[in-house]
Amino acid sequence: MGAFIDFFESLSSVGKLGWTLGCMFVFWILERLYPLAIFNYAKWKHAKTNLVLLATTIAINTLFGLVTAGIFIWMDQHQFGVLNLIELPWWAELVIAVLLLDFMAQYVVHFLLHKVKFMWKFHMVHHSDTAVDVTTGTRHHPGDYMMREVFSLVAILISGMPFGYYMFYRVTTIFFTYFSHANLKLPLAVDKAISLVFISPNMHKFHHHYERPWTDTNFGNIFSIWDRIFGTYVYDDAHKIKYGLDVLEDQTADDLTYQLQIPFDKKIKTDY
Repeated sequence: MGAFIDFFESLSSVGKLGWTLGCMFVFWILERLYPLAIFNYAKWKHAKTNLVLLATTIAINTLFGLVTAGIFIWMDQHQFGVLNLIELPWWAELVIAVLLLDFMAQYVVHFLLHKVKFMWKFHMVHHSDTAVDVTTGTRHHPGDYMMREVFSLVAILISGMPFGYYMFYRVTTIFFTYFSHANLKLPLAVDKAISLVFISPNMHKFHHHYERPWTDTNFGNIFSIWDRIFGTYVYDDAHKIKYGLDVLEDQTADDLTYQLQIPFDKKIKTDY
């Protein structure tokens, strides 16, 4: 256990960035070889907007990293959190930590991002992409990402998890973010089998359909169990999917200035 956790505890910012870019690169290549949808777009031009938003995410993550470090120091000093009150094998604690983070910092906040009007206005930026591919994975308005990070901090405080568990989760969730958004065609039987427990590429694509009810389904990031438990799971023919949002013009999808202004534009309808 020591070596495993020590590896993630000692993972540097450079290492985490390398993992992020490495995952993106691998799925960038795979989706070129085995595409789910055929997009008539300039891939690099489309990626530019999403990569700029990724840069804002990295900057915010750096700032929240300082707050997160302070919370872990405080929890260690005060033995705060559920995992500090019970004795379990390290692997059981790790599973609990990842499940809690995936539930709170992914499923719950993602559900609220769709159901609370002011939160949805920020999250619309993620859904406005009309050509969902691997770069869409970290296409988040800064306000959207900050709300996600707040829920992550809440999960950390509830659990009292060690820092190494948290870093393991971050590495895992980065992988699944790019895996599920990649424009990747897997054999249908394989994709369905993955979706029994995890979020598969097809499963998440329904979430990016341009209108309800599909937009309000499949909120998970790592595990599909939350969607199954709370009745938000859906699986259908991926060829029926049309990306974007029915309340936005498709040509605005790659206009960075327009995208950053969406949460503050009162003329944009939200249906909430």
